[in-house]
Amino acid sequence: MRTLSTTQLSLMTMTSLVALLLATGVTWAQVNNPELEVLKQVVEELRRRDAEKQRKLEELQRQIEAMRSQLSAAEKPVAPESALEKAVQEIEPQAPAPVPTDLLSRQVGKSTFRLIDISLDALFAAGSSSEREVSIQRLEGGDHDPRKRGFTVQNVELSLAGAVDPYLTGEAYIVYLIDPKVGDTRVELEEAFFTTQSLPYGLQLKGGHFFTEFGLINPVHPHAWDWLDQPVINTRLFGPDGLRQAGVRLRWLTPLPWFSELYVGVQNANGEIAASFLSNKDFFEERPIGGRPFVSRDVRNMSDLLYSLRWENSWNPSETITTKFGLSGLFGPNATGSDGHTRIYGADLKLSWRPTTSFRGWPFFLWQSEAMGRDYVADQFSDGVIDLPRATLRDWGFYTQALYGFTYGWAAGLRYEYASGTGASVFTFDGRANDPFRDDRHRISPLLAWHPSEFSRLRLQYNYDRADHLERRDAHSVWLGVEFLYGAHPTHEDERH
Repeated sequence: MRTLSTTQLSLMTMTSLVALLLATGVTWAQVNNPELEVLKQVVEELRRRDAEKQRKLEELQRQIEAMRSQLSAAEKPVAPESALEKAVQEIEPQAPAPVPTDLLSRQVGKSTFRLIDISLDALFAAGSSSEREVSIQRLEGGDHDPRKRGFTVQNVELSLAGAVDPYLTGEAYIVYLIDPKVGDTRVELEEAFFTTQSLPYGLQLKGGHFFTEFGLINPVHPHAWDWLDQPVINTRLFGPDGLRQAGVRLRWLTPLPWFSELYVGVQNANGEIAASFLSNKDFFEERPIGGRPFVSRDVRNMSDLLYSLRWENSWNPSETITTKFGLSGLFGPNATGSDGHTRIYGADLKLSWRPTTSFRGWPFFLWQSEAMGRDYVADQFSDGVIDLPRATLRDWGFYTQALYGFTYGWAAGLRYEYASGTGASVFTFDGRANDPFRDDRHRISPLLAWHPSEFSRLRLQYNYDRADHLERRDAHSVWLGVEFLYGAHPTHEDERH
């Protein structure tokens, strides 16, 4: 047996001592460093909580998918009763609606045209009035109002909308209705326009044939009205079909600290759909503004077009309240002579309330009001038989309405309207009091609405009218409106704010 030398024994002893000291130091550091132990415990706890949260979310998602698979699209949804459904409403994010499958996709040059939304929205009304039908035509002056004892086909709208390419979208709305006077079918191009999607500096350009952005009601299609008929002052200033024409409009989203948009537009000024401006002879034969004769005018230069301006602002005072305020103005030539022109101006206010715990939009409260006026500067007229001096006919009015959705599917509301003016109506009317479209008017309209589903609506409306041109000064009317929708109707720009 080999005997170790003293030197070897010494080296082995020293090596063992160093190893022992290192092991002891590590153990001592671990025992005497409580912060490290705490951090390790925190990490483990966070991992446990994250795994538990992920498990719960996956379980909720599975239950949501199971519930959705059992509920058809046209079936009336059941109000949430279980704690699970309430919890899902609180934690589930409001994801945007899925994009429908393309109905048509076709390559056009280097771009692909995709037709995304197609729908048919139909409005019908039934009812009666204390006035005879000839008087109802003047009392309910809008083409899409209930205007006949018995049944009225108010509006059947075919809508097409889609992305043309990454830069443009296109929309078209074609309307069918039955003329209540003679029963003829009428087809109208209500709107057809493009809008840009990628202009810099918050700009957007619209071009084509479209409703003029003035106030709250004029740019809105009839199926989006809360009441069955358009306000009296809108009919008086913008005619039976509202103000719309071919042209272009530029919108600017301003850099102000609140939501603020500016609209500037230029459109043609002629036709029945521009009643307060150049209009046309057929319209004046039925509704001459102020009884004045119609004078045809050519478009000589840019001053013979219609110009519009609107400033719209929105605020959210709280999570449940949204307010919107707007100012609008119009200027263009009219049909009384070469120096005749029209100015229209207005202000509007809208308030919406929806609690954070609402179910499919209910309950809710909506209040909106508009006030507007028109300066119709009529040029002097002389044809050797008739001599009329230059005159300014002023008309103004307002409406205010409130709608309360008190329980799922049901809403009740009340609207009040007033319209008046100055300046005599001549010839046929022999005074403003005899002019059904310029006399003093009051209207009160309570409303009850029921939505069986998101694809249908029934409305019951009573109108009390007091008007100077009526023989008995007042009238009572009751209308029942029915609406149904096929397809996925695109949201109009005015409905998104």
